[in-house]
Amino acid sequence: MDRRWRAVAGCTLIGFIFLFVQVGALALVEPFKTAGYQAVEDPSDPTNSIVYVGAILVATGGMLLAFRYDADQLIRGVIVFSSAWLSLYIFRLIAPPLLVVSGFNVLALALAALLGVGLLVYPEWYVIDTAGAVMGAAAAGLFGISFGILPALLLLSVLAVYDAISVYGTEHMLTLASGIMDLRVPVVLVIPLSLSYSFLDATTPDPTADDVTDEGDDKTDGEMDAGPLERDALFIGLGDAIIPTILVASAAFFAPVGVPTWLGVPLPALTAMIGTFLGLAALLWMVLKGRAHAGLPLLNGGSIAGYLLGAVVAGIGLVEALGLTPYV
Repeated sequence: MDRRWRAVAGCTLIGFIFLFVQVGALALVEPFKTAGYQAVEDPSDPTNSIVYVGAILVATGGMLLAFRYDADQLIRGVIVFSSAWLSLYIFRLIAPPLLVVSGFNVLALALAALLGVGLLVYPEWYVIDTAGAVMGAAAAGLFGISFGILPALLLLSVLAVYDAISVYGTEHMLTLASGIMDLRVPVVLVIPLSLSYSFLDATTPDPTADDVTDEGDDKTDGEMDAGPLERDALFIGLGDAIIPTILVASAAFFAPVGVPTWLGVPLPALTAMIGTFLGLAALLWMVLKGRAHAGLPLLNGGSIAGYLLGAVVAGIGLVEALGLTPYV
C-alpha cells in the first residue's frame, strides 16, 4: 500500500476511535446518571478538578517508581483490572439480565471478565484498541456527569499545561510512556499502518528516543533515515481521547434548558466535538511531520474553543458558559 494511503488509513482509524469515545460518552451520560454513577455530590465544585489532578500526579509518580523497581506486572494488573471494571459500567447497562445472582448481571460480569482476560493473554493491537475505546467512552461519560462546566474547563486547562511541561520540560511523560509501551495495555492505542502488522511480534517503540513524539511514533534502528510514513504503526495515548471528551459530555449533560440541539446533541457539546477533531487533525499532521509535541494542548484547546464558540452562538452568556454564575 502506498505510504501516504497507509497514513490516511491510520489517521482515519484514530478518528473513528475518537468518534466512538465521544459518541459513546454522549450516549452514556443519561443512563449513567439514572444508574446513580455520578461520583461526586456537587459536580459544580471546582475543587473536584484539583482532587483529580492530584490523583493523576500521585498515579504518575507511583508508576514511575514501579518501573524503576521492576514492579511492571503490578502496574499491568492494575490497568487491566481497571479496564475490565470500567467496561462493566457499560455492560451492566447494555447486557440483558438473562441471569442475575445476588443482584449482579452475570452476562455483564462475564463480558467484563472476557475483556480483561483478552488483555492479559492476547494483547494484540485490535484487542487493546477495542478495550481502550470501551474504557474511554465509560471514563469520559462518568467524568462528564461528575464534572460541571467550570470543573471540566479547569481540568482540561490544567492537564493541557501539565502535558506540555511533562513532555517539553521534565520529559517524565516520555519515560512513563516508555514503560507503559512494554506492558501492552490500553493506556496507549496502537494504530497499524500495514495489514501484516502485529503488536505482539513488533519491538515496542522507545518514546524517549530523539526521533519520536510523545504519542510514541518511532523508527527502528534500521529505519533511522526513513521518513515518518515508513513506520509500521502510530501510537496515541488513550487519555488524549478521554480528556477532551469530558468537556463534550459535560457540555451535553449540563446544557441549559432550551439550548439548540442537532441530532439530540446540544450545540456547545457538538462544537466541542468539532474543536477536538480540529485539534486532532493538527496533532496528526505534526505526527506525520515527525515533530516532537504534546497532545492535550491541541486537543483540549480545540475542545474548549469549540465549546465556547458554540455557547456564544447558542445565546449562552459568557459567565454562564464558563460556569461562573454561582460566583458572580
